[in-house]
Amino acid sequence: MLEHVDPFLGTGATDLPPRTGLAATWWWPKPQVGNTHPGATYPLGMVSACSYSGAYPTGYGLYDLGTEGLPVPLHDGLRASGFTHFQQSGTGAIRKYYNYLRVTPMLAPLDDLGRSWDIVEESASPGYYRAALASGVVAEITVGPKSAVHRYTFPAHHDARVVVDLSMGGLTIPYGETVPLRAHLQTLEPGVACGEIVVEGAPLAFHVECDTPGLRQLLWYDRRLMPGGSRLEFTDIRPTTLRPFGLMWAGPTTQGQVVELRIGFSLRGSEQAAANLRADLPPIAPPPGQPARSGFDARWAATREAWAHELGKIQVDTSAERSTVMATALYHSLIKPCFALDESPFWPTDGPFVFDVATLWDIYRTQLPLLTLLRPDAAVALGNALLRICEEEGNFPIGYRMARGADRFSRQASALAHTLLADLSQLGATGIDWDWALVHMQSDLRRTYGEEYLRQGITHPVSHTLDLAFGYWCTQAVALRQGDGALAAESGRLAQGWPAAFDPATGLLRSSTFYEGGPWNYSFRLLHDMRARIALAGGDERFTTMLDEFFGHGAAPVVQPGLAPGVEEMAAGYALQRFEGLNNEPDMEAPWAYMYAGRPDRTAEVVHAGVHQMFGTGRGGLAGNDDSGGLSSWYVWASLGLFPVAGQNVVLLNAPSYEEASIAVVGGRLDLRTRGFAGGDRDSPVQYVESVTHDGVALARPWLSGQELHAGGELVVTLTDHPTSWGTTHRPPSTPER
Repeated sequence: MLEHVDPFLGTGATDLPPRTGLAATWWWPKPQVGNTHPGATYPLGMVSACSYSGAYPTGYGLYDLGTEGLPVPLHDGLRASGFTHFQQSGTGAIRKYYNYLRVTPMLAPLDDLGRSWDIVEESASPGYYRAALASGVVAEITVGPKSAVHRYTFPAHHDARVVVDLSMGGLTIPYGETVPLRAHLQTLEPGVACGEIVVEGAPLAFHVECDTPGLRQLLWYDRRLMPGGSRLEFTDIRPTTLRPFGLMWAGPTTQGQVVELRIGFSLRGSEQAAANLRADLPPIAPPPGQPARSGFDARWAATREAWAHELGKIQVDTSAERSTVMATALYHSLIKPCFALDESPFWPTDGPFVFDVATLWDIYRTQLPLLTLLRPDAAVALGNALLRICEEEGNFPIGYRMARGADRFSRQASALAHTLLADLSQLGATGIDWDWALVHMQSDLRRTYGEEYLRQGITHPVSHTLDLAFGYWCTQAVALRQGDGALAAESGRLAQGWPAAFDPATGLLRSSTFYEGGPWNYSFRLLHDMRARIALAGGDERFTTMLDEFFGHGAAPVVQPGLAPGVEEMAAGYALQRFEGLNNEPDMEAPWAYMYAGRPDRTAEVVHAGVHQMFGTGRGGLAGNDDSGGLSSWYVWASLGLFPVAGQNVVLLNAPSYEEASIAVVGGRLDLRTRGFAGGDRDSPVQYVESVTHDGVALARPWLSGQELHAGGELVVTLTDHPTSWGTTHRPPSTPER
C-alpha cells in the first residue's frame, strides 16, 4: 500500500465529480477542503515537517481561515518562506497551529528572512517531502519519531545560508501567530547548538547538528548578526517586545553542494532532545579520520520501512485509483495522535504521553477503533496517557494539544475517553490498571455537564446527555469485568437516562444548542439501547422513515455553500436537516442505524454512495476537514464492509467495496472474500448481502464481536443486486441492562 499513498490528497479545495442519487442530497456545513498537508510524518510520531506559507490551518498551502463553504485563497500559488515542524493534520479552527523552528535556506541577506519563494516543483511520499524553490535551492525533509532531518542542495553562490528562526510559530492569518514566552539558545561546538522555547506553556527543546563544510556558524537577533556570540537568553517575551532570533550557517557554496541539518526534539530539555536525535539517527560509517555522522538517507529508509509496515496491515484487491484512496485514507488515519513516550513536560513521571488528540469528538467513532485493531499497543498507551492526564489535570480531555491550559473543546462532547477504555476492557487488554481507570471514569462523569445530568437528569447541549449516559454504560462494562458489582449497578442505572434527551412527540432530540449540526444530525447515533430508541421513535417503520428523510430519499439535489457563504445561505442549508455527507463527523455513524431497524439494505445504499462519491484522488479528494483522520478512518472501515460501534464491542457487517481484502490483526489476519462481487467503483450498482460465513460457519447475525474481529479468520460475503432477508431478523445487540 505504501506506493499508492498520495500525501497531497486533501490539501486543496474539494474537487469531486458531481454527486448523483442520494449523495447529491447531502449538505456540507464545513469547509470544502481536507486541510491535510503533504509534509514528512512518522506513524503516530511526535514530529512532522513541511514547507511553510503561513496559510490556514497547517501552515502549508493556499488558504485563509475558513469555517464553511469553499476555502478562500490567501496566495495565488504554492510558496514557502521556509520549512517548519509540528503541523496539525486535517483540523480546522483549533487555535493552535504550531509550525515551530522555521528553517530557511537562503541566497539573500538576513533582512530578507520571511520572504516567500514560489515552489516550482514538489513531491512527497510517506516520511519524505521535497520542494524546489524559485531561489534555486532544493529542500528535502524526512522525520523520525522525535526528530527531523533536512537536506538542502544549493546552487553556486557567494553567500548562501541556512537560517533557523526560533521566534516564530503559528500562521500568518489574523491572530494566528504564536509568541514564545521564554527562550534560550546556545552553540555547543562548530555545527552543534541547542536550546528551548516555551510556547503556550509547553517547553519545546531541540538539539541541532549541521554538516557545515566551509560555512560559518552565527547567532542572530533582530536580523543582525552576533559574531562571536555563543548564547541568547530571553526570560520574559511579550508580543510588543518580540524580535526575531535564531542561528544560522553562512558562506559560499558550490553548484550542487549539500547541507544536512539534523534536529532532535523533546519536551523535557535539550539533553533529552540530543538523546532523542541519537536514538532516531543511528550512526553511519564515517569517512576515515572523521567523526561518525548520521545520514538523511538512513533516517528516510527507516521511516519508509515503518510506514510500509503499518500500511501493509491492510491489503485490498482493487483498481489503482481506489488503491490510492484507500492507502491514503489509512495513511491519514495513522498520523495522529502524536505519541511522545516519557516526554510529558507537565508532570515528572515517565510513561505514555500524547498530544494532538484533536479531537476525541472527531476520532472516537472510527479512528480510535482502527488504532485498537491495527495498533493495540498504541491504543493501550493512549488509554494510559488519557488516564494520566485525568489524574494530573482533573478531567479526561476531549482534545489535548502541546499546550498548557484547560481543554477548550469541552463543549463538543463529554465522556469520550470512556468509549476507548470500554473497548479495551471488553477486548481483555492488559497493561492498564483497570481499578485505577474505574476511579477516574466514575469521577469524570460527575464534572461539568455531568453534575447537571446527575441533578436534573438532562443537560445542555442535549447531546451531552447521550454522551454521559453512554459514559455510564462504558463504566458499567469495565466495572463488570473487574467484578465491582456495586459500581456496575449504579452506573447501569445512570446509563438509562438517555431518553430524557428525546422529545417523544417527534422521536428526535429536544430543542437545544448543537455543535456543528442540528437535532437530526445527532438523533441517529448508535446508542447502547437501540431497541428502546427505535420504540421511542414509533417503531421500525417510523424510524426507517425518519432515516430516509434524513438521508434524502426522494429529495432534490442540494446546492453546497459557495465562496464565503452568508448567514442566510448557511441557515437555509441547516434547515434541510440533512446528513452532512462525510463533510463532518457528528452523524458519520448514522448510516448503520438502519440495521437496528432490520434494514441493512438501506445501510448498503447509503454507504455505497458515501464510499464512492465522497472520497477521491488528487488535492481535492476529500469532502471536508479530515480532522486527524476522523473522515479517512470512516472510509477505511466502510469500504471494507465493516463498522465499529465504538465502546460496545460490536462490529457491524455490510457489503464490502472490494472483491478481496486482508487485515493484519492480533490473531493473524482477517481475510475478507466475496462471492458475486460486481464492480466496486462509482458507476457500479449497489450490492446487498445475501449471506455470510465466518470460518466456514453461516452467520445470520449482521455483526461480529470485537473478539471475533481481532481473532482473524475468514469472512466470506455473498453479494447480490437486490435486498435480501439477511440481517433483518437478528438485530445488532441492544443492552439496556447486564
